[in-house]
Amino acid sequence: MQPKKVTPRQMQTIFDIRQYELSDAERAELEEDLDALTRQVEHFPVADLHVMIEGNARSNEVSIKLSLVLPGSTLVTNDHDPVLSAAFERCLGSLSHSVEAYKAKLDGQGDRQKLEKGTLHEVHPTRDIDPAAVDGAVDAGDYAAFRAALLPFEDAIESRAGRWVQRFPEYEARIGKDIKMSDVTEEIFLTAFDQYDKRPEGMPLSDWLANLIDPAVKALMTRTDEELENINLTRTAMSASQPGGKDGGRRPA
Repeated sequence: MQPKKVTPRQMQTIFDIRQYELSDAERAELEEDLDALTRQVEHFPVADLHVMIEGNARSNEVSIKLSLVLPGSTLVTNDHDPVLSAAFERCLGSLSHSVEAYKAKLDGQGDRQKLEKGTLHEVHPTRDIDPAAVDGAVDAGDYAAFRAALLPFEDAIESRAGRWVQRFPEYEARIGKDIKMSDVTEEIFLTAFDQYDKRPEGMPLSDWLANLIDPAVKALMTRTDEELENINLTRTAMSASQPGGKDGGRRPA
C-alpha cells in the first residue's frame, strides 16, 4: 500500500493592529500578497507569521513589522511609509530574501530535507515500542493503556515541546504559572490518542508525534481553560482506573 500524501502545511497568519483602522479591502489585499511567502514555507512543520501594523498620527505614517517563526529561527523585517501597501510590500520582499537565506543555510548544513520531512531532531523512545499495544489501546478506547504504551516517548516529547515553546516568549512566560510542562506533554499525547486513526500510513511514529507538538501546544495555549479541564479529567480517570480497565477513555467532547 502506498503511503498517504501529506498535505503541505498552511502558514498561519496573525494580525496585530494598533492605532490604525484596517479596512476589509486592505486586509484582503495584504493576505493576497502573502501567497508567494506561503508557498515558500509550505513544507516546514512550523511556519507562523505575525503581522504588526501600527499607525502614527503625528507623522501620518504606518509602521509594519513582520515576524516569521520557522523551526529554530524567527525572521523579522520592518518598514514604514505613509502608504500601507508600500511599506508592506517592501517588508515582504525583505522577508522573502531572508527565507531564501534561511533555506540556503539549511541546505549547507544538510538539514533542510530532514526538517521538511519532519525528521530533524527526531523524537526517540527510551526503549522499543509495542505497536500492537498502541493499536489495541486505541481500538479499545483506553487512553491509560495508550499512554502506558507510549511512555518511552515521554521524556523526548517533553524536551522537544520545551524547545518549541521557547520560540514563543508569550507562551514560555506562562510555563510554571497557569500551565506546567507536564500539561503540555499530556496535551500532546491526548492529541495523538484522538487523532491516531488519521496518522498517515508509512510515517514513523516518532515523526508523527513530533508533528503533533505544534498544533497541540497551540490548542493548549489558546484554549487553556477547556484543554486543562480535559487534561485534569483524564488524569482523574486514569488514577481511578484499575489495570486493564477502560476508565481512561477519549477526552470529553
